[in-house]
Amino acid sequence: MASFTDLDVWKKVREIRVYISAMVKTFPKEETLRLSDQIICSSRSIGNNLAEGHGRYNYQDNIRFCVMARGSLSETLDHMLIGVDEKIINDEVLQSFQIEHDTCLKLINGYIQYFKKEEE
Repeated sequence: MASFTDLDVWKKVREIRVYISAMVKTFPKEETLRLSDQIICSSRSIGNNLAEGHGRYNYQDNIRFCVMARGSLSETLDHMLIGVDEKIINDEVLQSFQIEHDTCLKLINGYIQYFKKEEE
């Protein structure tokens, strides 16, 4: 594969990042330096880590960065839950995001398993 942008997992992460970027524009102004910035950073970190791992051309490094991407995905979900707790995000938005999260998690885990098999 020539570029990380060809990866299905990265394409799904990009959708999540775009969704988060649009969603935070609806947040109250007082959340700009709190929840908005945190969730934007964590959602961007998912794709950043996938891209960096891809660019390492090393199975172990790629696995390590995929694990970090998976952590950033979980962090993004936690920020969504905080948004629900603070009544900034409604349950429908959370449920919709949960579906995207679960799909992305499966793709990242599949990508990790692929590298583990290739490494053997």
